[in-house]
Amino acid sequence: MKIISYNVNGIRAALRKGFAEWLKATNADMICLQEIKIDAQQFPYPIFENLGYGCYVFPAQKAGYSGVAILSKKEPLAVEKGCGIALYDQEGRILQAHFEGFTLMSVYFPSGSSGEERQAIKMQFLADFYEWIKPRTSENLIICGDFNICHQAIDIHNPQANANSTGFLPEERAWLTDFLNLGFVDTFRYLNPEPHHYTWWSMRSNARAKNLGWRIDYQMISKPLLPKLRKAFILSQACHSDHCPTMIEMEL
Repeated sequence: MKIISYNVNGIRAALRKGFAEWLKATNADMICLQEIKIDAQQFPYPIFENLGYGCYVFPAQKAGYSGVAILSKKEPLAVEKGCGIALYDQEGRILQAHFEGFTLMSVYFPSGSSGEERQAIKMQFLADFYEWIKPRTSENLIICGDFNICHQAIDIHNPQANANSTGFLPEERAWLTDFLNLGFVDTFRYLNPEPHHYTWWSMRSNARAKNLGWRIDYQMISKPLLPKLRKAFILSQACHSDHCPTMIEMEL
């Protein structure tokens, strides 16, 4: 089973750049999207339904902002929107699809890049998400999304210069360590120890062409699923967003 995660930075913009044609070629079974930036009524269901996907959408209340979705060729047993905390749910940050044997999540963590207030919200989200997920570590969970955190120096092109940058702050990195220690596995890093693999690049200074990037997008699995993990990729040649997609292959 192929599962993709992709922060598309606006689903309409990604479609204009050939996202649907690319997705068809991947033949993925399930796709977790972040930053869809569209409301549920405007979501382009027919495009994805014609490719064989059911569409499950959890937009932000604010127009043109945030929001997550799951596309699946297999119908879920149930879909859950949100985590029960109004601040995050109105921003469309967590969507779960429950299947027989596992649960798939599309998650978009807040960014602190717009200032101190949003950084404080980001840190509160991290604390709340940790407590929300902590009782569920024995479940078969696949958590896909933009975490807006680089975990280690290997995950960012210039760790020294970014030591005080949101997304690479010591407290954010420590949180990600604590999250993994709950019983989760960073699938890409588990199978790929090499440096210079990134999932996001600044739009400035020709950063993507120079591969001056950050690895902030993850596909995490709970440890009970680790024996089923076969492959993990970063699909850096896909250029529909300032992020690129990640993909795992699992025997599910």
